[in-house]
Amino acid sequence: MIKEWISPSCKYSKTMIIVLAIFGLISMNYEVSLAQDQPQKFEPTEQSLKQHQVPEWYQNAKLGIFIHWGLYSVPAWAPLSGELGTLSREEWFKDNAYAEWYLNTMRIDGSPTQKHHYETYGKDFDYYNFASTFNKEIKKWDPNEMADLFKSVHARYVVLTSKHHEGFLLWPSTMLNPYLPRGERHASRDIVGELTDAVRKDGMRMGIYYSGGIDWSFKPIVIDGSGNWGNVTPNTDQYAHYADAQWRELIKKYKPAILWNDITYPKKGKALAIFAEYYNEVPDGVIDNRWGRDVYDITTPEYKQYDKITPKKWETCRGIDYSFGYNQNSTPDQMLTVNKLVDMFVDIVSKNGNLLLDVGPKADGTIPKLQVERLKGLGKWLDVNGEAIFGTQPWVEAQGETNDDTPVRYTFKDGTLYAILLDKPSSNNLTIRSIVAKPGTDISVLGNDGSVNWKQKGNDISVRLPDLGDAPAYTLKITPQPSALMEKE
Repeated sequence: MIKEWISPSCKYSKTMIIVLAIFGLISMNYEVSLAQDQPQKFEPTEQSLKQHQVPEWYQNAKLGIFIHWGLYSVPAWAPLSGELGTLSREEWFKDNAYAEWYLNTMRIDGSPTQKHHYETYGKDFDYYNFASTFNKEIKKWDPNEMADLFKSVHARYVVLTSKHHEGFLLWPSTMLNPYLPRGERHASRDIVGELTDAVRKDGMRMGIYYSGGIDWSFKPIVIDGSGNWGNVTPNTDQYAHYADAQWRELIKKYKPAILWNDITYPKKGKALAIFAEYYNEVPDGVIDNRWGRDVYDITTPEYKQYDKITPKKWETCRGIDYSFGYNQNSTPDQMLTVNKLVDMFVDIVSKNGNLLLDVGPKADGTIPKLQVERLKGLGKWLDVNGEAIFGTQPWVEAQGETNDDTPVRYTFKDGTLYAILLDKPSSNNLTIRSIVAKPGTDISVLGNDGSVNWKQKGNDISVRLPDLGDAPAYTLKITPQPSALMEKE
């Protein structure tokens, strides 16, 4: 190319031309480098949006805290009918154990919630009258205290219900609800904003939940399991505009790390446009799969988890008891024990999932004692074993077997395999089946000093464990990672 520029009649010297050419190449490379450094520009199309990748921070986070807090936190009442899936759909809505569904359940004739409401508040007491009590109670709330608790249990992100199905807002939106009086539209404090600041101050990420598919203030349909489930979303131009505007407001004002929509989204809404605007504003953001669109970063099973390693990132959401919102009826019998909570969490992480564990505050923002005890129990276990959880990825297998049927889950990080025993082994001599260690392998138990003795016995590793204290689970750290039998074959 340079040679073609040089001719006897050219007034520039060959040296100058070469210098200019080199300068041009440098400039071109600089422009290419700048282009590569620019964040990807997303368009409101499925083709463009599906190019978004789940960010590394979310892959590594593993533990989030869900917060269901709203007018339903005032009555805080639901029957103890069992976890989601215990009852049929026809039975579930009448005996709904979700306290955050109080408004819907109290409207079902003959329901325990309706009976409780009439006896406690009177037949003519309107649900939205709880707003005055809620706004009075939240004056006591300390967002820093709440965030500090979540940080102490090693949560990496928080997701708050900015609007649940009742339509009441936890931030002062400029988009006014035409169906609710002034004092019943939103909280008297900017709960979303105050908690966002507190959460970020503690080094965690802040996500926002929004009920896009149900808003009983716009469409007060009673969902009773009779087959009307497909008709619950307000699909008017008015509601679509309202929901679009509020999501855009939340994105612009708070720049959430996660957009956690629920149920679905109005067909007339501009979901794909919102996704593109969000990714362009928050490139390392995350969008859930509950918008009714074929674009999302994560799937979100509720009160259940996948039974094998799933390549697509996922997140289980559930309460500590049968409900997301605070239920004053709950006792320890309805609560996850710390042991079950840890076992569930480890199983989820081993299969490429995160746990979004819900707390239901009282109206004043206080998290009930029984919930705090479970959170702190999980946090205490993570104090010792967090190395085997955070920043890990699934191994070639999620589950292992031992000679005494102790359940094992595997995680992997930086060339190290973590074998997490979900029960205390029956003896100090433990054999983990179907893994082959490399010569010079070091095996230790997190929380204990020194290495343990081990031997390779055919395709199994025999380990001499130290005396283990009482704990929900125990972690063997194996470096370098061994070969799984299935991998070796």
